[in-house]
Amino acid sequence: MRLRLCKALAGLPASRIARLLTLGLAAASCAGCSGPILSFRSEEAPAVPEPLVTGSIPKRPASFGRDLDAEDWRRAHAALSVALDPQGNGRPVKWENPETAMRGAINPTGLPYVAGDEICRDFLATVVGNANNRFVRGTGCKPSGGEWELKRLRSAKS
Repeated sequence: MRLRLCKALAGLPASRIARLLTLGLAAASCAGCSGPILSFRSEEAPAVPEPLVTGSIPKRPASFGRDLDAEDWRRAHAALSVALDPQGNGRPVKWENPETAMRGAINPTGLPYVAGDEICRDFLATVVGNANNRFVRGTGCKPSGGEWELKRLRSAKS
């Protein structure tokens, strides 16, 4: 086959051979545009499915410590809501649970400010009870029409 092709080309003038080669290259390049693009990427690994959230184990809300039971936190959260209220007087608000002897106060430490679509305010909380007294610094934020939530908490130096 190669021998016949070479003999056929041997009798043609050089200009005609050049035109045939140009035409062949043009056809090959156009054919490359119409075919599928070769990809040298490896196949994408399947995504790991997200775990299902069923709500059977509720997420524990942020709190001032693990030693506060549900009623302690309810009372502390009520004091937090009053203390951080932008229309409040900015004075500390005390809370106490006589059943557990836990008590404390929430003291706003700055003016309210807007972060995203929430109203936020920094505070210093004191927690007293069961020989585990502490100061906690934090930021509480409240979405429009929502409840105050703790966004940042850290232990404060006493």
